Amino acid sequence: MKEAAYRVLFLEDEPTIREVLTEYMTISGYHVTGVERGDAAMELMREQDFDLAVLDICVPGADGFEVLQDIRNSKKGMAVIMLTALEDEQTQVRAFNLYADDYVIKPVSPIILLKRMETILRRTAPGGGEQGARQGLVLREEEYCAYYQGEKLPLTLSEFLLLQTLMQHPGMVFTREQLILSIFNEDYIGNDRIIDAHVKNLRKKLPVSCIRTVIGVGYQFDRDAV
Repeated sequence: MKEAAYRVLFLEDEPTIREVLTEYMTISGYHVTGVERGDAAMELMREQDFDLAVLDICVPGADGFEVLQDIRNSKKGMAVIMLTALEDEQTQVRAFNLYADDYVIKPVSPIILLKRMETILRRTAPGGGEQGARQGLVLREEEYCAYYQGEKLPLTLSEFLLLQTLMQHPGMVFTREQLILSIFNEDYIGNDRIIDAHVKNLRKKLPVSCIRTVIGVGYQFDRDAV
């Protein structure tokens, strides 16, 4: 994409296909994370945010349908393309019943796949049309910006880095010391209560209550709130 490095999770167990298509996506400006096992793909999604998943169906571990179901359960606004050699009608209907955004049959021209990706992201990314406007809280890391329902939030850099740290590990409880390191590295000297001030300001700017206080420990991100 020209204006933003969208993050793509690419599940494909055939090394040659994965390497060739990853190269085309990367040249086109996408930030691609390739993986060959479905269970590894689901673990990555718990740790990172992606704009789009391109999923093969017949892969080791959890299959592509299980990964698609996991996405729809936990990251409803994420775009998904099924990329598979299975071309029977029953399999395609199953994919669309699980709310896949597109179904592409292999072998596929890399250029055509890129066009399909671009079309879907125009609809689903922040500011990219009706569906994109309905998305929840989204981070655009290359811009150091956060969006809610397609609207940019007026965050300072420290507030963005705090939110990014919490969102990248939903459910994990961070101490104030850990959050200071993630925002300031080793450069900050002072009271760790500075994090409380940042959290207070961040909560005022977020349209949803997604940052939980864990008494006596610190803070965590509640992804169910978004």
